[in-house]
Amino acid sequence: MSLTTGTSDAAPAARPLPAPSPATAAPRRLPGPGRILLIAVLAIATGYFLLPVYWLIIAATKSTERLYGSNGLWFDSPQLLANIGKILSYDGHIYLQWALNSLLYAGVGALLATLLAAAAGFALAKYRFRGREAAFKAVLAGVLLPHTALALPLYLLFNQIGLTNTYWAVLIPGVVSPFGVYLSRIYAESAVDDTLLEAARVDGAREGRIFFQLVLRLMSPALVTVFLFQFVGIWNNYFLPLVMLSDDHKYPITLGLATWQTAADRVPQLVQYTVGGAFLSVIPLAVAMLVLQRYWRTGLTEGSLKG
Repeated sequence: MSLTTGTSDAAPAARPLPAPSPATAAPRRLPGPGRILLIAVLAIATGYFLLPVYWLIIAATKSTERLYGSNGLWFDSPQLLANIGKILSYDGHIYLQWALNSLLYAGVGALLATLLAAAAGFALAKYRFRGREAAFKAVLAGVLLPHTALALPLYLLFNQIGLTNTYWAVLIPGVVSPFGVYLSRIYAESAVDDTLLEAARVDGAREGRIFFQLVLRLMSPALVTVFLFQFVGIWNNYFLPLVMLSDDHKYPITLGLATWQTAADRVPQLVQYTVGGAFLSVIPLAVAMLVLQRYWRTGLTEGSLKG
């Protein structure tokens, strides 16, 4: 049998189907009852969590007299800038000192904790040595221990070496992050390729250079997550500074506001100063969340789901 290739025997080319017009397009399906219920539950949960923030913003704009004599969920003669000025100038600008102390404790502590967690997590993930799994299990045990349970033993230890009522008494415990070590190991196992490390060693790079110039970049999403968690944890820490410090000039914001609240019975304007100070203390955390949110989500998903 012979085959012909003439154009007369060729099959006609298929024509593309016309796009459906809006009139003939399928109608959009309405969300089902389950989806509507889910959206409603999420909306209620969002409102529940945002209501204290909304109240704090409203209360920070009121005077001491109007704080109790007006609607708590609406503005009444707002004077936010005047309140902030009074808070910052009260008692020799003590609030500014507390803010600087909190930035020192949280900023330096979170940065050092992130570096130590990265080094420990990378070593546990990529180096083989005796006792590695035992060390990692000890880290997991540290994750389960509440910080309040460690405050008194730390006080006794620091008292023996003469570091109580110093900046080191709050700063040194803040550089330890068992959760950061755990997250760094999980992320390093999936994000740091062994062949890349071997190639760097073949090129003559030392271990320190590999860690600081290569590994830290590869682990940056997880490290930002560790930094954010540690920063928020140290910033909101109350019990450890309460145990360690007796000089109010070394207090963080959390402990300083607690002293104002305690003295509000004798000095009524301290009620407003406490509310306004709490409002100001939330701003750095909100800024950190907004700036690092993209890296935070990436670090959580990639570090926990990659295998």
